[in-house]
Amino acid sequence: MSPASMDTISAPTGPEPVEENRVTTGDVAAPPPAPKAGRNLPAAIAVGVLLGAAVLVSLLTVRQIFVGIVAIAVATGTWELAGALKRGANIRVTLWPLLVGGQAMVWLSWPFERDGLVTAFVLTVLACLVWRLPGGAEGYVRDIGASILTAAYVPLFASFAAMLVVAENGAARVVCFLIVVVCNDVGGYTTGAKLGRHPMAPTISPKKSWEGFVGSMIAGIAAGTLAVVFLLDGQWWQGALFGAALVCTATIGDLVESLIKRDLKIKDMGTLLPGHGGLMDRLDSLLPSAVVSWLLLGLFIPA
Repeated sequence: MSPASMDTISAPTGPEPVEENRVTTGDVAAPPPAPKAGRNLPAAIAVGVLLGAAVLVSLLTVRQIFVGIVAIAVATGTWELAGALKRGANIRVTLWPLLVGGQAMVWLSWPFERDGLVTAFVLTVLACLVWRLPGGAEGYVRDIGASILTAAYVPLFASFAAMLVVAENGAARVVCFLIVVVCNDVGGYTTGAKLGRHPMAPTISPKKSWEGFVGSMIAGIAAGTLAVVFLLDGQWWQGALFGAALVCTATIGDLVESLIKRDLKIKDMGTLLPGHGGLMDRLDSLLPSAVVSWLLLGLFIPA
């Protein structure tokens, strides 16, 4: 859920840019350059604050409401990813089994945890295989492969966030997870925008820089250490490892979604959130980080 791309390099990666104040014809000036972040930053911040407030309210009141928020995000993200696959590559995922199965994964992970999640995932895959049969052989493997990818990438990963909140101190576990991911985004964005010079993956995400990654790592480790120590009574080294691991998974998640969008030749997964694009454009770093958060916190601080 970053307010913008995590980190922006200032050195151009393509042709030399036109001077910012150059006049085109007559007295008509060229339009001002786009913001360095490539997003409407005030709108992005406002949306991020509203989403964060909704999550905090749910965690501080009735934790099942947080599971409902995850379920809504799963349905929206699945819909957006299915639409992007259709627009970009004419891939027809089995949408209805994915929507129903995704809800089953999220809600069954609350009372039954891993057993409920795995059962729902397997049944969703089977439903996808059967649902696509009437469409014939042409594109069957492609469509089923994309459907299983969607089932794993969105509802399966997101369900680990729902399982975080099951424990007695589940609200604190979710807050630790979200704080680190947000600090990763903010640290990377601010550092990359000011100091970014060396692209991390120029063919995938030209605006990401190694300097921004260092900023993310510093912010993530600091946030993880403080969050785990003060919210979960853990050790400082556990928090530091937790923060570093989430910075890595958040970065990988962002790069994976960037590569998917490049393959599909689209800019955003959707247009739902002003200043952000689609909801999937904000879930990219959260989804894999939820899995690692559940694993590490379960190892370091058993419920």
